[in-house]
Amino acid sequence: MSNDTTVVLGATGNTGRRVAARLRLRGTRLRTASRSSQTPFDWFRPADWDQVLQSVTTVYVVPPTVPGPVHDFVARAEAAGVRRLVLLSGHGADDWGDSAFGLDMRSAEEAVRGSTLEWTVLRAANFAQNFDGPPFHAPLAAGELALPAGTVPEPFIDVEDVADVAATVLSEPGRHAGRVYELTGPRGLTWAEAVELISRASGLPIAYRQISPAEYTAALVQEGWSEDEAHLLTEMFVLLERGTLARTTHDVATVLGRAPRTFEDFVLRAVAAGAWRR
Repeated sequence: MSNDTTVVLGATGNTGRRVAARLRLRGTRLRTASRSSQTPFDWFRPADWDQVLQSVTTVYVVPPTVPGPVHDFVARAEAAGVRRLVLLSGHGADDWGDSAFGLDMRSAEEAVRGSTLEWTVLRAANFAQNFDGPPFHAPLAAGELALPAGTVPEPFIDVEDVADVAATVLSEPGRHAGRVYELTGPRGLTWAEAVELISRASGLPIAYRQISPAEYTAALVQEGWSEDEAHLLTEMFVLLERGTLARTTHDVATVLGRAPRTFEDFVLRAVAAGAWRR
């Protein structure tokens, strides 16, 4: 087992907890960092960062939801002797153009890719697990998902595949240096098709309804989202409707040597776990 230490930021989050578990099984010397962990980490409390980075070789970075802090974090990591950064970002970031969506991830990529450290960027499509967790689980369980999305397919990625890729990249220094991996599922589905698969497998009557971006923003605010949060999520759907991010890639297979999991595989696991049971 290597004496190098890897830090997983956001270690209680969607990918972080899965990546941490995989690294433990691999025998990696691991430090988990989050607001609730033994080693506390908060993007807005830089006074804690030196403790997180002490004697660390590699960092798995899940960026904050605002632009800026990753630049300061990377500078601190360089000063602390960190050698490698693996960043989680969003699918097709080079094609987001003038969209207001993803400024946080683009800022983080700029910080990581402009550093003196060995870096790898993992750009993931929308997680399949968003359907059995926030923000789509509650409306699906209630019987209808209404989104500003039409016939443009989305290549949903299983978060288990994202974690498999991240753990592999983190465990293979040098092999993935300077690489940007676009992580997608094996094929695209429209949001209506995804809901139909969930309805069929669960045996529950669940409908999909297309609404306008303005209607979606208003609905999110009514649910308790802030105006800014609602606007940014709506902007993601506006961006997806351009169709530039609908393509699938072979990057999961490039890293793992196998095809990515299908959306149907996710649905079957979620139904077995009682995800949308009423």
